Amino acid sequence: MVIIPGFLIAWLTFPGVIIHEAAHLLFCKQRKVAVFDVKFFQFSNKVSGYVLHENVDDFTTSFLICLGPFFVNTILCMLICFPVFLPYRMFGIVDPLSWILLWLGVSIGMHAFPSNQDASNLLEHAKSEAKKKNPLAIVSFPLVGLIFVANVLRVFWLDYAYGLFIGLFLPEYVFKHWFL
Repeated sequence: MVIIPGFLIAWLTFPGVIIHEAAHLLFCKQRKVAVFDVKFFQFSNKVSGYVLHENVDDFTTSFLICLGPFFVNTILCMLICFPVFLPYRMFGIVDPLSWILLWLGVSIGMHAFPSNQDASNLLEHAKSEAKKKNPLAIVSFPLVGLIFVANVLRVFWLDYAYGLFIGLFLPEYVFKHWFL
């Protein structure tokens, strides 16, 4: 197994970091949460990007801010990679732009998983809301667990595998089952 420092991966896949932070910001703005500071990308060996916002009391808002990057990055990965996949799979057409779009799409998909800090914030809110029998809070507990596991498994390239799955293998599956 090849070990590459996290900051180097972030540098090579910087579009994914930027989209991840933009998704946090998007949901903060959409839910009218005050944002104090944003770094879409920075060359750092600690944190590649962040969005600092006010404390959130509403559980739905916390849920959306935490999981927003997962939804946005996943959808963008599919939307960017699928137009590359289709001409190649149907007609065998490959050009240099295809490789750039694949890098862009997979880079974005790789950064879909929320951070452990996002998961911790969501967990704290979910604990109090679960006592009120909020169904979204109850569903959040396994999601938070999956986020923590996914972040541990980044060492084994789970984030890269996810980007490849969403960007390449999912379109292949759709193509085989819907078009053939």
